[in-house]
Amino acid sequence: MADLYLYEAILDSIHHRIVFVDNDHIIRYLNRKAKDWFYKKRGYADLVGKCLFDCHQSTSQKELLGLYHRLQQGENEVFVKITPENEKASMVAVRGPAGQLLGYFERFESLAPKIPSGQNV
Repeated sequence: MADLYLYEAILDSIHHRIVFVDNDHIIRYLNRKAKDWFYKKRGYADLVGKCLFDCHQSTSQKELLGLYHRLQQGENEVFVKITPENEKASMVAVRGPAGQLLGYFERFESLAPKIPSGQNV
């Protein structure tokens, strides 16, 4: 039962934007939340297969490379920044069975407080 369809469904159920990038910094996957954000809200065309650095300014590229180096050195998650949308952006290592770095994903978590359904503010 563990097939690509199932894995994509699991990733699409996550309420944070997730962008998976390989060790060559090529975007390989965006979950549904990331596709909605980058394609519908930001107006990008298909990003899969493109270099992550094409979406960032040169100063951001240098910072991302420094954070990537930390993942290469063994860290599993590094803080990137708080976005203008009040989200915590992180880079998370994706490792193979022997611990080798296969790439990383950028995760964007909302820092807005969650209000239980049925309650008004």
